[in-house]
Amino acid sequence: MNTLKKYALSEIPHYKVHGRTVPGTCPLPLFFSGSAVELNVSGSELWASLEVTWQNLEIWVTVEVNRELMSRQMLMPGKQSLCLFRGMSEESVKNVRITRETQAMVEDEDCCLLVQGFQTDGSFHPIPRGKYTLEFVGDSITSGEGTYGAKGDLGWIPMYMSYSRCYAKMTAEALGADAYMISKGGWGVLSSWDNNPDCNIPSRYEQLCGLCCGNKNESLGAFAPYDFTVRKTDAVIVNLGTNDASAFQQPAWHDPATGRTFKQHLNPDGAFAEEDLTRFEDAVVSFLQMLRKHNPQAHIVWCYGMLGYDLSFAISEAVSHYIRESDDHNVIYLQLPNTTEETVGSNSHPGELSHQRAARVLTEYLQDYFSRTNADH
Repeated sequence: MNTLKKYALSEIPHYKVHGRTVPGTCPLPLFFSGSAVELNVSGSELWASLEVTWQNLEIWVTVEVNRELMSRQMLMPGKQSLCLFRGMSEESVKNVRITRETQAMVEDEDCCLLVQGFQTDGSFHPIPRGKYTLEFVGDSITSGEGTYGAKGDLGWIPMYMSYSRCYAKMTAEALGADAYMISKGGWGVLSSWDNNPDCNIPSRYEQLCGLCCGNKNESLGAFAPYDFTVRKTDAVIVNLGTNDASAFQQPAWHDPATGRTFKQHLNPDGAFAEEDLTRFEDAVVSFLQMLRKHNPQAHIVWCYGMLGYDLSFAISEAVSHYIRESDDHNVIYLQLPNTTEETVGSNSHPGELSHQRAARVLTEYLQDYFSRTNADH
C-alpha cells in the first residue's frame, strides 16, 4: 500500500473551486448546492479531509471521477476523511470533483461543510477554466428538490435535494461552462411561498451567502458583501416567480414580534389583484437592475414555467418594462416546459426528466446566443 501524503488546501498548487466563496480560503466552506472542489490528480488513491456540522438538516455530497458519478451520500457531523477513489492506475491523471448537493440552510444555523485538504500518493495538475461562466439564481427548482425520491414521496428533507440531477448542472455541462449557484427553496422575488417578505432572493443576492445563518457561518464570511469582480459572468439564469405565485393563494404572513403583516391578494373572481401584481413586477424590475449592476457584461435570462405558468405574463411584462426603461437589450424572458405526470419527482416537484427537458431548452437557447455573440466579435 502506497503512503498517502496529507495536503492542506493551501498547500495544493492546482485545484478549482466551484461556487461563491472567498478565494484562497483554507479550510474552504462550500455554502451552496453545486459548490465544489475539483482536482486533476495522479496516484492510486485520494481522500478528502472534511469538517461537517449540522443539527437537523444533514449535508449530502457527490463524488465524480472522470465526470462520472461514483457516490452520493449523507455526511455525519465531525471531522472525517472521505475516500474519493482508490486502487486506480498511479500514472493516469484523474479528474475528481466533490460537490455539495444540498442548498444553504437558513433553518439550521450549524449547517456547514468545510474542505480542509486532501490525502494522496499522487500529484496535482492544472485544471482549465470552463468555456463560459454561468450563474443560476432560483428557488427549490434550482436547488434540485424532487430530483431524488419516488413520485409519491412527500416531505421537505435534504435527501430529495440535489445538484447532480438539476437543470443547472445539465446546462453547464452541455456548454462546457463553470456554474455558480444561489438558490433557496420556498423563496421568491418579492416574498416566500407563504407571504414572508423577508424571504426573497434579491435581499441576499449581494452577500456571499445570506441564505445561511449562525455565528459559524458569519465567521466564515457568509454575510459579507460578495466580490463580483472575482469572476466575469457570461450569463445569469434566473428561475424565480414560482413561490411568488403561491403567495397569492396563501394566508397573510404575520410577525408576532413586530405586528407586521404582508399579503399578496386575489380578487373575488380569482384573478391577481392589480396592485399586488404590480408590486411583484416592480420587484422583478428592481432585481434586474441589481443583476445588471453586478454583472455588467452578462446576458440575463429570466426563465420560468417548470411548475406552472401563473405569473408568466407578469414576468414577461416586467422584463419588457425593464428593457424599455433601461435600454438594456441584453435581457430575455424564456419559458421552460411545465412538469407533467410523467416528469414529476418527489414532493410534487420537477423530477429528473423535467430537469432534462428544461436543460435542453436552456442549452439550445444559450448555444445559439453564444454562437451569435462570438460571430459578432
